[in-house]
Amino acid sequence: MRIKTTLKSNFVAGLILVAPLVVTLFVLRTITGWISGTLTPVITGTRLETFTANNVFLAQVLLLVVLVAAVVAVGSLAQRSVGRRVFGKTARVVDFLPVFRTIYGTVRGMATSVTSRGSDFESVVYVEYPTKGVYRLGLVTGESPSDLESVAGEPAYNVFFPGSPNPTQGALNLIPESELHESDMSVRAAIRFLMTTGMDGKKTPIEFDEEEMHVPPGAPGDGRPDAADRGESSN
Repeated sequence: MRIKTTLKSNFVAGLILVAPLVVTLFVLRTITGWISGTLTPVITGTRLETFTANNVFLAQVLLLVVLVAAVVAVGSLAQRSVGRRVFGKTARVVDFLPVFRTIYGTVRGMATSVTSRGSDFESVVYVEYPTKGVYRLGLVTGESPSDLESVAGEPAYNVFFPGSPNPTQGALNLIPESELHESDMSVRAAIRFLMTTGMDGKKTPIEFDEEEMHVPPGAPGDGRPDAADRGESSN
């Protein structure tokens, strides 16, 4: 019985180590095969292999370099006023194509969310929502309208709750400061966490202490003092 248990334990331990490697190799092989199958017709049609002494692999590498250079050139143009006008018109044309518009808008929104700078949002916070003991991840976008302070009895902040796995879908809420609990996550890490539906193992889970969760610090980098500096109670 002990031998059976030992063999089972060893098998599981080995499987945990081997399975990710096998899956990774399979994914890389699939991606490589897809890229090769996509580039080969282009190479054949343009006779690009004649520039590489009929070496198909070198022709594929050369084509990839050309494509990367083209993407860089498009990105450089898009950041200029002329490029913004051209691509702005292209986006308006896309809006007339229902199915294409949905796919394009979703993919572009997700790419923008991942590649955008962290300064687009002030900080990452946790909010106890929708029920007590359940926390939702939110992104602070700024201070709420000043007249809300008289209603809430304290300062409030605009918090965007992204969806998962599509962070571009979400809702904006105006949350009182005492309900916000600052996270150690960067904005980019938080978006990656949402896109992987929490399966990103690079970040360790954060434990909440009820006695420490009632004093939310100000948004980082904005010069606002925290609750302790303002002389407010932490209860």
